[in-house]
Amino acid sequence: MNTTSASAAIDKPVPNDDRVTSTLMAFTAGFVDTCGFVALFGLFTAHVTGNFVLIGAALANSRPGILAKLLAFPMFILIVALAQLFLHRCKREGRDATLPALISEAVFLALFLAAGVWCSPVVDADAAPAILIGLLGVAAMAVQNAASRTVFAAHAPTTVMTGNVTQAVIDAVELAFGADAAAKARLRKMLPPVAGFTLGAIAGGLGFVRLGFWCLIAPLAAILCVAAVLRKRSA
Repeated sequence: MNTTSASAAIDKPVPNDDRVTSTLMAFTAGFVDTCGFVALFGLFTAHVTGNFVLIGAALANSRPGILAKLLAFPMFILIVALAQLFLHRCKREGRDATLPALISEAVFLALFLAAGVWCSPVVDADAAPAILIGLLGVAAMAVQNAASRTVFAAHAPTTVMTGNVTQAVIDAVELAFGADAAAKARLRKMLPPVAGFTLGAIAGGLGFVRLGFWCLIAPLAAILCVAAVLRKRSA
């Protein structure tokens, strides 16, 4: 997506029910990213570029888990590429790719949950089970990252909040100077996913401490809820 189209997507109005969708998807990303970070020795599953910083830190201080972080990026690229190829196929066939994208993410989340529960306790960051679990989480979030740039392009981003927070602050300052309706619309669009991601991050950390990988039922349910709402709307 180029800069012009991205800007147009940000300014495009989003219905109230779509703000709920954005909030639930951001909740999922925040939850999964934090759960993966806590459970898998500092692995980012949604904010995969953050792993570059952790790789540097691991090299400097001989920390464990560097292999999973190295493999996360090519796994992310592979899943995003496959998602884009599937999107092109849906366009050729005149099909909507939204529900398949959500179901694909749900499948990877279910596998993430199942592998985590099956392999628990995870005590070695460089062991095959830990790496497998992490890559399944990365795959789920890669699908959501790809979807946020394609089928959910009219929504605010739901996996990385830096851009949302930056835009929200800019628009909030502009509102103090009497900004136009576009700034107000952007602010209404940005704030729900920021809140959802924050809540998800808190819930993901606390959930893993109390429930282990079983806590991933929560983001899985959130994505299935989004799929159900969108299916009902399209029916």
